[in-house]
Amino acid sequence: MNNVKEPLIPSIGVITDVRIDTPDVKTFRVVTPEGKKAFLHKPGQCAMLSIPGVGEAMFSITSSPTNTEFMEFSIKKCGCVTEWLHQAEVGQQVTIRGPYGNGFPVEEKFKGKDLLFIAGGIGLAPLRSVINYVRANRADYGKVDIVYGSRSKDDLVDYNEIISEWMTDDGINVHLTIDREQEGWTGHVGFVPAYVKELNFTTDKTAILCGPPIMIKFTLQGLLEMGFEKTQIYTTMELRMKCGIGKCGRCNIGDKYVCKDGPVFRMDELEELPDEY
Repeated sequence: MNNVKEPLIPSIGVITDVRIDTPDVKTFRVVTPEGKKAFLHKPGQCAMLSIPGVGEAMFSITSSPTNTEFMEFSIKKCGCVTEWLHQAEVGQQVTIRGPYGNGFPVEEKFKGKDLLFIAGGIGLAPLRSVINYVRANRADYGKVDIVYGSRSKDDLVDYNEIISEWMTDDGINVHLTIDREQEGWTGHVGFVPAYVKELNFTTDKTAILCGPPIMIKFTLQGLLEMGFEKTQIYTTMELRMKCGIGKCGRCNIGDKYVCKDGPVFRMDELEELPDEY
C-alpha cells in the first residue's frame, strides 16, 4: 500500500466488486492493478474518482481505514459520472486520487466517548467508515447508538450489513426508521429528526450527523432542544467538495474551504459561517 504524495496525480483503480444496495445506490470495491489498497485514509475522508472522457467526482470513502485490502464507495445515481459508474462492471478501470479532507477526529475527540450516529438516506455512506472504525477498535469507545432512516426499507443503504453485523455487536444499538408505512415493515415509521427526539437520548454523547440538509437542520434543532451543545455535534459536507485541494474555490463558504477546512465540521464552527450552507 502506498500514500499518494501529490494529490493531483491519480492512480489507476480497478473495480473488483459491485454491490446493489438500493434501487439507486451501488457500492464499488476498488483496488490498484496490483490488487492493493490505493492509499491510506482517515474515517470521513474522500477521494476523487474519474472516468477519462466522462468526468470526475468526489466521493466519501465508505470502507474503514482498518480495512487494508481495498476501498469502497457507496454511490447514488444522480448525474453523468454516477450514471456511468452505475453501468460499470467488475474489471472496469477508473482513476482515483486522494485522500482529501480532514476526516472525523476519531482518535483526538471521539475516543472514550459514547457516540450517537444519525443518518438519513445516502448520508449513512460517509458515516459507515467511522462506524466500522469504531467497531474495529471497540475497546477505545463507549456505547454506540445508530439512528438511520430512509424513504423506505428498499432505500436503506447497507441494510444487510446493519442487520447481520452492526445489530449483533455488543454495546451497539441500531434504531431504524422509514418515512411511511410499508407492507412487511414492522419497525419504526417516521422521519429521523422526530425519531431522535422520541428516543430521548442522554446528552453525555458525541453526535455525528449526515444526511439531507433539511434533515440535518431539524435534527440539530432537536438535539439542541434536548440539551446537547453544538461542541458535541459533528457533521460532514463532502457534497460541496469539488477539486479537493482548495484551488477552484467552488466549495468556499465564507472564509472556509470545505475541502481544506472540512468536510468534517463541528456545529459551533459552522455557526460562524454564512447561512448559505
